[in-house]
Amino acid sequence: MIYTVTLNPSIDYLVEVENFQMGKVNRTSYEVKFPGGKGINVSRVLKRLGNDTTAFGFIGGQTGEFVKRYLRQEEIFTDFTEIAGDTRINIKLKTGMETEINSQGPVISKANYQQLFSQIEQLKNNDILVLSGSIPSSVPSDVYESMAKTCSDNGIKLVVDTSGKELLSVLQHRPFLIKPNHHELGELFSTKIKNVEDASKYGSKLVESGAQHVIVSMAGSGAVLCTDGNSYTANVPKGKVINSVGAGDSMVAGFIGTYEKTEDIFSSFCFGLASGSATAFSSDLCTLDKIEELLPQIEINKITGG
Repeated sequence: MIYTVTLNPSIDYLVEVENFQMGKVNRTSYEVKFPGGKGINVSRVLKRLGNDTTAFGFIGGQTGEFVKRYLRQEEIFTDFTEIAGDTRINIKLKTGMETEINSQGPVISKANYQQLFSQIEQLKNNDILVLSGSIPSSVPSDVYESMAKTCSDNGIKLVVDTSGKELLSVLQHRPFLIKPNHHELGELFSTKIKNVEDASKYGSKLVESGAQHVIVSMAGSGAVLCTDGNSYTANVPKGKVINSVGAGDSMVAGFIGTYEKTEDIFSSFCFGLASGSATAFSSDLCTLDKIEELLPQIEINKITGG
């Protein structure tokens, strides 16, 4: 089973406004609501790829009920920790360019946190756990590191998609996969990632520090995979970018969902990149048909090693 953790879920309220004007009354030309949060996005894509997945996280109030109901309609297993506060609402405004307004989210009590952590402790050998997204201020700042240690101790494959010190803290526990984008990778090393060679160089340093596999997403320049002395690059398929929300989560889901079935790193890398691109080229998260349409365009080339 693949489990995902979303510490601060949301309803993502996507609105399109033509000729948006500050200080004026604006009318939407399109609007839709989705369950949001990086881990939830991963679970939604995994389900579309035919993988069993269970979503963990903190949920509360009527907004939380919307999230649970939506995921049940998509036949996704959930085992959320119920909290007193309301699940947040994030606004994604599209008006020529994308603008996001993200809420802080509810307070998580110590008892809530302990309940979630006990769920992680009950996972079994060869289960897969995906930790992704930011950490709420009311949750211990070392939550990812603590969960990573539990996974390491219990033989659970760990996937981490976060940034900064939270990402660095899990490396000692040998996560199966981490996925910084090129900006996040550069911030880790106080440099700027300008090309695939830079991504290979610094991504490989993360492998040396403990990560088993590192995928560096590079927007229109594709992605770089670093693993045990070798680095590879893959191109982005052709298409018009419509929606950037969830593209990185889709890449994670495509990679880990394929690996669970095939245990082949290269087909997983290709499928992950196609999944991320399929989401970017769609108004919602990717579908299997769209992914398979893009797959033939993707080629892998070796950069270094071996």
